[in-house]
Amino acid sequence: MRQAAKKVQSNYRIAILDDEAGIIDTISIVLKRNGYEFEGFTDQLEAIERIKEQHFDMLILDYLMDSMHGDEVVERIRRFNKEIYILLLTGHKDIAPPLETIRSLEIQGYCEKSDRFDQLILLIESGIKSIQQVQTINKFKEGLNRILEAVPEIYQLQPVACILEKILTGILPFVNAQDAFILIDDTGQSENSGNKSIFRGIGKYHVEIEQFMQKLNPSVMACIGYARTTGKYVNMENELIFPLVNEYSKTIGVMYIDGSGTEDGLKLLEIYSRQAASSISNAFLHSMVNMKNEELNKTYEELKIRYMDTVEVLRLAVDAKDEYTRGHSDRVAYYAVKIGEAFGLPADEIDILKLGGVFHDIGKIGTADDILFKTESLDNREYTEVKRHTLKGAHILSAVSMFKDVVPLVKYHHERLDGKGYPEGLMGEEIPFLARILSVADAFDAMTSDRVYRNRLELNEAIEQLTNASGTQFDPEVVDKFVKLLDRFEGLPGDIEYAF
Repeated sequence: MRQAAKKVQSNYRIAILDDEAGIIDTISIVLKRNGYEFEGFTDQLEAIERIKEQHFDMLILDYLMDSMHGDEVVERIRRFNKEIYILLLTGHKDIAPPLETIRSLEIQGYCEKSDRFDQLILLIESGIKSIQQVQTINKFKEGLNRILEAVPEIYQLQPVACILEKILTGILPFVNAQDAFILIDDTGQSENSGNKSIFRGIGKYHVEIEQFMQKLNPSVMACIGYARTTGKYVNMENELIFPLVNEYSKTIGVMYIDGSGTEDGLKLLEIYSRQAASSISNAFLHSMVNMKNEELNKTYEELKIRYMDTVEVLRLAVDAKDEYTRGHSDRVAYYAVKIGEAFGLPADEIDILKLGGVFHDIGKIGTADDILFKTESLDNREYTEVKRHTLKGAHILSAVSMFKDVVPLVKYHHERLDGKGYPEGLMGEEIPFLARILSVADAFDAMTSDRVYRNRLELNEAIEQLTNASGTQFDPEVVDKFVKLLDRFEGLPGDIEYAF
């Protein structure tokens, strides 16, 4: 058990900085005993340069040092590294840095120097767990982004063999693997298929199907059969097998990866395998000679649902990041739809408004948490980064044509009538009308929701702010229509379905 713990801990590198070599030696003994990989420094500039050049997960440093105190060291490091976890050591609690300094420099913890190192070890272990969680979240975010990038490619109408190869190429980033294959049935999918099995492999499985079959041992074949019949993935020690289940809940084949995967990798592969099955099924359907139009429409709708499922995962990831904004997208969609209905807009535009509300903040998946959760005013750099979420969201939805009508809403919902909005500074009628509706719905929910930096406004206060900004920030007609809707009830309900 102890050896296993040390193996896990050795994946994380710790830097120790103290101008007393004896302190470093003592801490090094404790770290080594607990299985941590570390490097010690007595020179502040050398430590800063080494952290700049190499990867360290954590920095443990003394606060009071000759020539340069710990807070100045951290300030310099934070200019180029926002990720490293920092623990500050103090000789006495009375000479610890002010709380404002600790917050501004994002120092995660500090403790007093002592002959006993129990507190330090506990802080290190807690820090390692935090680092693991952040890495897991980042990996999941990156994986979802990779899925969004890969899906449009595998949905293109092209020969099945090309689609299979693109699917396999897209697998590898999710797990530590170089070898993979797909084995699917063509039975009944096209008029001349017979009872064929279609195979495609990469790495050591990039061979003809006859040679491929010779590579399969009985246990792998049994697991393939289990995955096909149960529709459940199989996780062996160094092998993963995912069933490919199409939109009719029929298993059409399996996807095999020769490599180990983390729990998060498995979740991403499950999402990706569903996309792969839909794209393969789509290719088969389009290869039929006498295909009916209703079948084509159903296929398109199924593909749209699958892709929207993936985008929805991203949207929920954004919504769940912060308890203060949870449910925001759903409420904005609700308010936008109600405004659209009040204008008597046709059903197709109402649907666009709903999707625009649901996905309007999806671009925040790429915005750093320390910016999203900041309680103080944002500086210019941070505000510029926040404003990019409109373009990021538009790019995500532009990957497939089915969202082309929603893209302008996501892109322009922070534009203002007076031209002082973003990302393009559009004015007046240059801003799409549906985006002007979404802007009012978004602002209203932001005003009437608790945020980390302020409490929510009362209904009459929110209406007053909307009215005051009418004609400058917001479309006067939209504000007028929405205020008349709001006049129908008093107070803000807890559930949006009772709002009107």
